[in-house]
Amino acid sequence: MQWGVDVVRRSPEAPGSARLELVDGVSLLHPEDAVLDAMLDGWEKQQRGRRLESETIDDRRRIVRRFVDFSGEYPWNWTAAHMDEWSFSLTAELGRARSTIRAYQGAIRQFCELITSPHYRWAEECETRFGTHPVQICHEWNTAAHLEDYEGEAERRPLTREECQALFDYADDRVEEAIRLGRKGALAAYRDATVFKTIYGWGLRCREVSRLDLTDFYRNPKAPELGKYGMMHVRYGKATKGSGPRRRMVASVMPWAVESLEDYLVNLRPRFKHHPNHKAVWLTERGGRLQPREIEARFAAYRDALGLDKELVPHCLRHSHVTHQIEDGVDPKFVQEQVGHRFASTTAIYTGVSTDFMNTMMRNALDQAFTTEELETV
Repeated sequence: MQWGVDVVRRSPEAPGSARLELVDGVSLLHPEDAVLDAMLDGWEKQQRGRRLESETIDDRRRIVRRFVDFSGEYPWNWTAAHMDEWSFSLTAELGRARSTIRAYQGAIRQFCELITSPHYRWAEECETRFGTHPVQICHEWNTAAHLEDYEGEAERRPLTREECQALFDYADDRVEEAIRLGRKGALAAYRDATVFKTIYGWGLRCREVSRLDLTDFYRNPKAPELGKYGMMHVRYGKATKGSGPRRRMVASVMPWAVESLEDYLVNLRPRFKHHPNHKAVWLTERGGRLQPREIEARFAAYRDALGLDKELVPHCLRHSHVTHQIEDGVDPKFVQEQVGHRFASTTAIYTGVSTDFMNTMMRNALDQAFTTEELETV
């Protein structure tokens, strides 16, 4: 039957395949560079089809380019020895963190999976053009495995309650000092003091607190005394496997932190120069959104002034939130949901309970054991 239109047939080639990225039978001026570019373009399309974030895709492309420069070879000439040499350089010469090295190796592994898969026909294309073909160079025996839930530096730890209080007091003192001396920066100092209290009060990451907007607070019918700040909507939680940010609702559990945040929003934020429609909670003196690096810089300045450990960073306040909640007897499952951990083991790693808490738990365990023995004797 004649329908008056041509039927469009789907290409049998998978997105990212050699046949879709290279025109068959065309002579290339610089074939090696052209094929490498086509491989990366094909890999990008394949990843976009999996709905990965553009930032993740761009980072992976840069890693492949970096490995090409290091090895001095194109992908169809890579060997496992090249990966061994690069891993050694990243570890011994550049001192990269274990998680960073694992991320680099993972990117190369996934790129090799695409160019060696028969579905994408890159091996066939390379064999035709260069007389050789790519192979997988990342194996279990020459790459770092993800064996731990937490791969941060071992020196990172929660701040003690005394250290938290000292930090908050010092931050408040900087505001009073700026006001007393008539210096600029009192607003910024007050803002940063509130930022640190908010990170601790709700167990947030730097990026999570930086991306808070005015519309991210809600009433909690179970906590009417907290007003409109009973719940916090965290919309930029840590992503997993290249996906978008994970959202979660965080219940407000520290009334003093709610009071501090409300005071900032009602009395201080309106004094910042900003566009009337700006949604950010934390504004800079120029009217922009406060960035994580600025939070980290202010924290480092206060940490050093107090003589605290150099390894402490704003993220340690999140660790402190978890630890102190557990010490106060809050259900670990609730804490896990609050901070957005998928697995209880991650929350456990974040927890660094104090000696007093451990002694209390030990005493409770011993008392229970002795009571059980007495009952059995009777």
